[in-house]
Amino acid sequence: MTAQDTPSDDGIRFLGKILGRVLHLHEGGHAFDTVESLRIASVEHHRSGSQTAYTKLRRTIDGLSEPQTLQVVRAFTYFLHLLNIAQDQETLAFERSKRSRLGDLLDAVRATGMTNEQLQKFFREALVSPILTAHPTEIRRQSTMRSEFAIVRLLDARTSAHDTEEIDAAIEREIATLWQTHMLRRSKLTVNDEIRNGLAYFDHTFFQAVPKIMREAGRAMDLPRTDDVPPFLRIGTWIGGDRDGNPFVTDTVLRDCFRLQAGHALAHYLSEVDALGLELSMSARVVEVSERIAEMAASSPDRSDHRQDEPYRRVLVHVYARLAATLRDIDPDTPPARVAVPALPYSQPAEFVADLDAIDASLRAHHGAIIADGRLRELRQKVRSFGFHLATVDLRQNSAVHEATIAELLEAVAPGTDYTALPEAERIKLLREELTSPRSLIRPFWTYSEATQTELNIFAAAREIRQRFGPQAITTSIISNARSVSDVLELLVLLKQAGLVDEEGRCALAVVPLFETIADLQMGPQIMSDLLDLPEYQHIVDGQSGTQEIMLGYSDSNKDGGFVTSNWELHKAERALVALFKARSLRLRLFHGRGGSVGRGGGPAREAIIAQPPGAVDGQIRLTEQGEVISSRYSHAEIGHDHLRTLVSATIEASLLHGEDKVNDEAEEILEALSGHAFRAYRELVFETDGFEEFFWSSTIINEVAELNIGSRPASRSKTREITSLRAIPWVFSWAQCRIMLPGWYGFGSAVADLDEGARAALPRLYEELPVFHSMVSKVISMIEKSDLSIAAHYAELVEDEALRDRIFGKIRTEWEATVDAIEQITGERPNTGPSDRSPYLDPLNHIQVALMRRARSGEELTERMHRGLLLSINGVASGLRNTG
Repeated sequence: MTAQDTPSDDGIRFLGKILGRVLHLHEGGHAFDTVESLRIASVEHHRSGSQTAYTKLRRTIDGLSEPQTLQVVRAFTYFLHLLNIAQDQETLAFERSKRSRLGDLLDAVRATGMTNEQLQKFFREALVSPILTAHPTEIRRQSTMRSEFAIVRLLDARTSAHDTEEIDAAIEREIATLWQTHMLRRSKLTVNDEIRNGLAYFDHTFFQAVPKIMREAGRAMDLPRTDDVPPFLRIGTWIGGDRDGNPFVTDTVLRDCFRLQAGHALAHYLSEVDALGLELSMSARVVEVSERIAEMAASSPDRSDHRQDEPYRRVLVHVYARLAATLRDIDPDTPPARVAVPALPYSQPAEFVADLDAIDASLRAHHGAIIADGRLRELRQKVRSFGFHLATVDLRQNSAVHEATIAELLEAVAPGTDYTALPEAERIKLLREELTSPRSLIRPFWTYSEATQTELNIFAAAREIRQRFGPQAITTSIISNARSVSDVLELLVLLKQAGLVDEEGRCALAVVPLFETIADLQMGPQIMSDLLDLPEYQHIVDGQSGTQEIMLGYSDSNKDGGFVTSNWELHKAERALVALFKARSLRLRLFHGRGGSVGRGGGPAREAIIAQPPGAVDGQIRLTEQGEVISSRYSHAEIGHDHLRTLVSATIEASLLHGEDKVNDEAEEILEALSGHAFRAYRELVFETDGFEEFFWSSTIINEVAELNIGSRPASRSKTREITSLRAIPWVFSWAQCRIMLPGWYGFGSAVADLDEGARAALPRLYEELPVFHSMVSKVISMIEKSDLSIAAHYAELVEDEALRDRIFGKIRTEWEATVDAIEQITGERPNTGPSDRSPYLDPLNHIQVALMRRARSGEELTERMHRGLLLSINGVASGLRNTG
């Protein structure tokens, strides 16, 4: 396979040529010729657009044998994987050329009159926290990702090498390894698999990038090198703590999570301390050391004659031994570290930091500041950022589960109590009483249902984990589907039973309601106002530095009300919440539940943060990183550093350089009308059109998604085909595969057309002036340009009822055309709806996918090879489109 017909550069040309050699070597000349003829036919079709070229392309695909089909699917899929790598390298090179310093941004902040002291206070209170989730949209296996990461590193090395022969051979070895590796998982991932997968990104990016950004922030604030920047950039995770819809997350899994995370952190620290011991070879015969270091060296169990005059090394031998003992204490099954002396484990990270700080102080006091500013300073920053817990794990559960658990506990202590039958006012009264009551709702020696016992065990495990690893190990408990005051109070009562709410009414965890649907977003501010009116809840918030975190759901609000209404209602909810908390002199922290695709809140991170209403960021932001977005952002240290730095810079900019709210009365009226029209159009199609569910299930790969083994959670909340029961991830993923991208644009075009003439005329100005509307339109453009209705039409042919097919696909086509027209009216430019440089390599996979789906839907039982080809085609299309989940 070659890439000479794409407008790309030497990178993809080079990788494509190697893939072609590997294909020829492993599968033979005939396989190579088959793939090449299909590529040429696809290129010809896209160049000419002629029916003849298309007929030739379809005839070539229809004539493929089973082995050829698999060869073609694998070849095009791997080519698209390599294209992603090459384009990432191009993007990185471009970003290097225009990268700005964090110091430039802080200079702009100082120009507004802000002092260094005020900046330092800002960073002491700041929090930028990307949260890794296991939401199943990463379709690649770790085995294939390993080789792809290796290719990235080799390409980096190739850019500065004089002789590339050995590097080129290494790249070819990795591509050959890829070809001989099974692309699909043979079994479903477990939660522990997902935890281990997440740990890899600490090695790829976080261990390097986080302390680097801390150093940059310190320089930008002109801090003395002896001062450490507060760890405002904190990595979090849901993997191992997210129970919403995942019955496999238990207290055992939560404990395993911290065993694995702590083991990973301590293994890294052991390696760093070992390297530090090699570096700090200072002799007491040459330079003095502090009294504290002299005492630590004297009490070290290291008695080697070779190190008697090397106090830092003797101290570090003891530090290493204590770390190794800590690792054994946390995970007795860990292979023993190389330890020459016995030692007691550290009880907490602060003890480890204190030892490192003593070394640092001694070096700085004795002409060694430049030495202290190397590996030692970076290690000290790492321990302050990652502790022994590595990443903060959020707990999350659905409000319905909390409700059922409370109901069972109350029934056990007061038989005959039917909590679920109580009206909201009586629930609130009862729960408030329990929050202040000294009694426990847990009866000893009582047998609870498995579901209730699971919940009690999780919270008990959380308490123990916090005691062992510190309060940063678990800071948050999230309530999915929060719809009432009682939903929040129920979780507080459960936390009280686990000893996480003390006798003074202080809660150890932040209780975070997640408002997900359109109705929830609209009711969210009132729910929070009613909660804060309760003295017991106000006391909880006061005990957490007057800060309340609220999570906003992008995925379900989009599935519920469509892209336009979801975006507008999210913005309105934020504005209302900002006003509410400002009026009560409390701090609001928003947690954004964004996915990778536009249909789930994805898109450029900086633009999304800057588009927040004034006051919505205020120095603190948390946001989810999901699925394939995690690997695309964090598998390469430099790309990962740039993304984290973007999050930090955008948070500073949105917090300290924001202007007044530009959504004035006129703009609000127009956007409200736009949202209303879009909502009606979307709901009419998805929930009110007869036969829509049949169209969706027949024309997309939703049936096959569950077989991909890309996550531990089920694809649907129930066994029905109802759209309301379907999770947002497979909903968006399925529309992407058939190239419609419906969740990212549907309703926008007709909404614009339905506005009155004056409102339509104002849209170009709003696009230029309002970040929220500019971001919305930009995302619609990106989805329209990724869609291809000519490809989508072939998926629609899978719907047997021709009248149903024509009726629904006709609606979709009409709305798509209206959206293209609306974009042109607003921006002055027509979106690029023609083939992209990926089309010649992506489209054959779609055509093969449709052909195999047609055979499967007709009742033909696909052979194991053809079934595998169908699933592989999903991998290829997802890789070609990127950010589809």
